[in-house]
Amino acid sequence: MKLILRSDMQGVGKRGDIIDVADGYARNYLLPQGKAIVATDGAVEQAAKMRKARDLRDASDREAAQTVASTLVPKVIALTAKAGAEGKLFGSITAADIATAISEQTSVEIDRKQLEIDEQIKTVGQHVIRAVLHPEVSFPVTIEVSPA
Repeated sequence: MKLILRSDMQGVGKRGDIIDVADGYARNYLLPQGKAIVATDGAVEQAAKMRKARDLRDASDREAAQTVASTLVPKVIALTAKAGAEGKLFGSITAADIATAISEQTSVEIDRKQLEIDEQIKTVGQHVIRAVLHPEVSFPVTIEVSPA
């Protein structure tokens, strides 16, 4: 059955995509949940408009993310935390702490969910984390942790 997605669905497609799915999946899940509509001639035209709007929005989001990346990559974000004599922190630096520090030091708003920290930051010194602002734009952010 040919359907047009009304919202992004992981593993199925994005909003405005015309997909071909099993009749049962369409009848029992996608249509009753309002996640898709049947692909009629008028709906196909509407889907084309949805895709065009999505592409424009995606391009502007990508450009904004690249601008933020060019601002943050050369900077070193300074954080202070209570630490012991050997440089071990009492606790750890979280993504929320880093997002707040970035906001205060650079006037760039980043959500904590856009920051990927591989290992917990529990020592004083320089650390590199990854920021993912857009599926096509990810960049390193350098953090300098000093004892308070």
